[in-house]
Amino acid sequence: SQYSAVDTNPLSVYIMQPIWNKIIKIVPLWIAPNLLTFSGFVMILFNYFLISFYDWDYTASGTSPGLVPTWVWLFSAFTTFCAYALDSIDGKHARRTQSSTPLGELFDHGLDSWATSIFVLSFFSVCSRDNGKSGVSVYTMYIYLSIVLFNFMCSHWEKYNTGVLFLPWGYDISQVVLIAAYLLTGTVGVEVWQKPLLFGYYITDVLVILLIGFSLFLSFPQTLYNIHRAHLKKTLKNDSLYEGLLPLVSPLLLFILLTAWVVLSPSNILAKQPRLFLWMVGVAFSNVICKVIICQMSSTRPELFHWFLFPLALVVYAAISGLLGPMEEAALAVFTALVTAAHVHYGVCVGRQLSEHLNIYIFSLKKRVQD
Repeated sequence: SQYSAVDTNPLSVYIMQPIWNKIIKIVPLWIAPNLLTFSGFVMILFNYFLISFYDWDYTASGTSPGLVPTWVWLFSAFTTFCAYALDSIDGKHARRTQSSTPLGELFDHGLDSWATSIFVLSFFSVCSRDNGKSGVSVYTMYIYLSIVLFNFMCSHWEKYNTGVLFLPWGYDISQVVLIAAYLLTGTVGVEVWQKPLLFGYYITDVLVILLIGFSLFLSFPQTLYNIHRAHLKKTLKNDSLYEGLLPLVSPLLLFILLTAWVVLSPSNILAKQPRLFLWMVGVAFSNVICKVIICQMSSTRPELFHWFLFPLALVVYAAISGLLGPMEEAALAVFTALVTAAHVHYGVCVGRQLSEHLNIYIFSLKKRVQD
């Protein structure tokens, strides 16, 4: 299917696009677009592990500000900008080198589906977790992450039904806010997040309110409206309501299972291991959404229950029933490692299959030689 995306965000159209059009001219024509996409993702990942090294349990900014060196925040601003730039120019570069392929589209959106959670998890280190005076609670973090992922899912569910990806306005805005937040933290220090900004509200409160507002009153209604409009124009991809709603079943069940674990965990697993748990949420979500993206690209039906849900259901049951006892944290660590390995393996396999099927290399513009 031909890739089509629509971007109506004024920030993107009038400010960012002209910048990307300048940057793209520097990129040598022999570089493969997927290399740009992947480089951006690696930067986000590297930055995440760097912050995790200084702030594993999200307390560094709250209890002992200064534990995370200033250069780390400035480096975060730099890597976030680079990743944002690379993610914005990879498609332009593909058109410029006449190498747009379904593999590139999947590569881009697949990595985005994972990067989305990593951006959020890195940002939590800035505001730190609740220490009684400032910061956000680990439950707020979980809800915040869920809303961001829900937004991401909506735009791809919409594309599954309409065939057009309406780029959510939140994307460009969130990237610019993230970069600004890191720069602010690097120049002023983390203290800026720990003083009330307006009427006793902290900056973090304002950001959470903005995020929820954006999601529930802008993105989600826009998604429903676009699907409704396609229905009126008779351009919907799926005739039945069941077919149209099918991609939402697995993500919703995933969210229900994870939330059950968070709420009913005997050892309060989210408070004990917020970083591990939230990482696992992001990876599991990314894998589920990648299946939806592939189905939408290949015009196939997604299965009702994603395979992840079965092992997850077992682990959640064992945890909340008390079967795991003191082993709950260890079980989370093992499960997180397995889920991450499975997701990477899945990505490599799909990439290989597509590159063979389309007769192209993933990271090179050279053509494969037919046997």
